[in-house]
Amino acid sequence: MRFLTGVLPLVLMAACSAPAEPPSADTTPKPVDPQHLGITTPHGDHSPHRGGMVLMNGEVHFEVVLDPGGRHRLWFTDAIREDLPASIASDVLMIVTRQAASPERLALTIDESGESWVASGQPIAAGDVMVTVSYLLRREPYEIEIPFTIPPN
Repeated sequence: MRFLTGVLPLVLMAACSAPAEPPSADTTPKPVDPQHLGITTPHGDHSPHRGGMVLMNGEVHFEVVLDPGGRHRLWFTDAIREDLPASIASDVLMIVTRQAASPERLALTIDESGESWVASGQPIAAGDVMVTVSYLLRREPYEIEIPFTIPPN
């Protein structure tokens, strides 16, 4: 018993002085605005995680990032904004309508990581530009028209 009382404190001290494991590199996008940090309730977070515009279709959120250079992306997340695979949707399409120009039809494809849909089109500038986003989600069609705006720096 005397051995345990002498050794136990040494074992505990060694365990406490052992280097802590480094924190894991969490690459999950986080809300950019402080008011949404830590929110885990369904539909409590509608902040853009990737600098775009967050919209909803039922229980699924989607974030549309319209790039002035013409490389547009779309991500899907669930009700608490956990990432969903891009394959949750199909037939993703964007139609960019500019004033005094023919509409540009862009069929998006799943990126190499399987996380988002992406398309490259003509550069666009702010002004009278509307973008129609459409896709199939669980075989149900969805479509919305949104204005193009240049994201804040």
